Formats: sequence, C-alpha cells, structure tokens
Amino acid sequence: MQWVIDKNRPICPQLCEQICVNIACGRYKEGERMPSVREMAVEAGVNPNTVQRAYETLETQGVLYSVRGSGWFITEEKASSEKILDELLREKTEEYFTAMKALGMNEEQIKQYVKEW
Repeated sequence: MQWVIDKNRPICPQLCEQICVNIACGRYKEGERMPSVREMAVEAGVNPNTVQRAYETLETQGVLYSVRGSGWFITEEKASSEKILDELLREKTEEYFTAMKALGMNEEQIKQYVKEW
C-alpha cells in the first residue's frame, strides 16, 4: 500500500485520513484486524507513537476498536469511515475552490478547468 505523507502537515491527521480512505474504498474490510502499530509505522514510514495516536483518534471517531492483547480492528460500521472521507473530500474541494478564486478565476472558469482536466 502506498502512503503519501506531506511533511508540511501534521502526520497523525494524514494517517487517519488515509486509513479512512482505505476503509471506504474496501482495501481494509469491516471487522478486519489492522496491522500492528509497529507494522503500520514501518509500512507508512512514520513513528510508532504517531500510529498509536492515529489508531486512538480513529477509535474515538468510531472507525476502529481495540481488543486487549489482540490488536486494533475495523468496526462493522463502514458509515464512520465514509463520513470522515466525505468530510475530507468536502474540505479538499473547498481548499481547491478557494485557491482557484484567489488566482482570479470565477466559478465558470473553475468548472471549465475541472471539466477539461
């Protein structure tokens, strides 16, 4: 799995976002055991403490749950990760439109650019 980490943004939220994307896209399945904190840290190229924080954050959001001595698992409720993914998509879309407007483009020009792309 390809992890893309932007060094200009906090890593933990990025990890949470990418895990949710992978769940929503079916790369990780409901009820499936997640890689251990150490395995995920190696795979993503980040500190294990960051992975631990990401897993705990996702547990708070209802995406993951932990079983003592067994690890972290994806909840059976895919809606939690889909909601987080939807929020992420809305946030990125808003950032894009804000940046394009700052460059002097109006909505019609932005739509045309997206259509052509």
